[in-house]
This record gives sequence, C-alpha cells and structure tokens, in this order.
Amino acid sequence: MVQCPSCARLSEPRLVCPQCGGPLPAETDGFAALGLARKLVIDPAALERAYHDLSRRIHPDRFAQSPVRVRDASLRGTALLTRSYRTLRDPVSRGIYWLELNGEKLNRNNSRVPSELAELVFEVQEQIAELRAARSDGDARCRELTDSLAGRRSEIFAAIEKAVSELLANFER
Repeated sequence: MVQCPSCARLSEPRLVCPQCGGPLPAETDGFAALGLARKLVIDPAALERAYHDLSRRIHPDRFAQSPVRVRDASLRGTALLTRSYRTLRDPVSRGIYWLELNGEKLNRNNSRVPSELAELVFEVQEQIAELRAARSDGDARCRELTDSLAGRRSEIFAAIEKAVSELLANFER
C-alpha cells in the first residue's frame, strides 16, 4: 500500500490516487503504471491513450505550487510513465522487459551477431566508403552507388519489418 501525499489515504501502488486524483509516490512495473495487463500483446491505441491521459493527470506543471512530497510524486510518476511508455511501445523492448518481469534475464554480454547481419553490415560499410571516395574524386558512378545504397536501405527496412512482424506473431502465440 502507498500513502497519498495529497489526501493521506492508502491505495494500491499506481500513479494516480483513486480518492483525490493526486500523484502517488508508487514504484510499480511499466504495465501497471499504464493500467495495462501484463501481456506481450497490447493494443497500441490503448497504450497511447493511457499514456496521454496519465501524462495530463500527473504532469509536474499541475503540481508546481503543491507541497514538496506531492511535487516529488509527480516528478517520479512522470519519469516512470515516460520510461514505461517508451519500453512498451517498442515490441522488442516490450518483449525483453516482459521476460525480465517473468524472471528471465537475457544475457547483456551477448555480443554474438548473426553471420548474415554481420555480412550485410560489412557490405554496406564498403559501399558507403566507395561512395565517399567517388564523391571526393568527382566520379560519375556516384548516382549508381547512391541508388545501390538506397536499395540496400529498402532491403534492411523490409528485413526489420519482417522481424518485428514475426516477433508480434510469436507474442500472440
């Protein structure tokens, strides 16, 4: 239970006091902070609505003339709300966070890069270096190299989109 710094009533940990509407000094997980179920699949529109609604309700500007404890609760709540929103709106961050909340920690020191990705990165770096050299030499191949890199960029964005779609499908399973 958390005591509201505005009305002194006890409440379950959340960002807004259900009695007076003031900010609560609650430390809670990101899903609870936004009033969402702790699930991998979330409705992006509901996430956005919850974030904006809570942002308006606990924003520090609303409590600028309030006692220090209330201002502090507002600042801490706003910081938690922002962190939670940023984490949950991104499917990859949400998945990692969800795993951590459920006791599964990914190895932070894992520096292995899939070979296909490493190969793609090296190829793109070589193409960028070639384009820079061509530009400084006034080489006529600049347009061709630029078009080639634009094609690579499209490939990369398509691969990212496919990976995120696969991740979301895994979340649903």
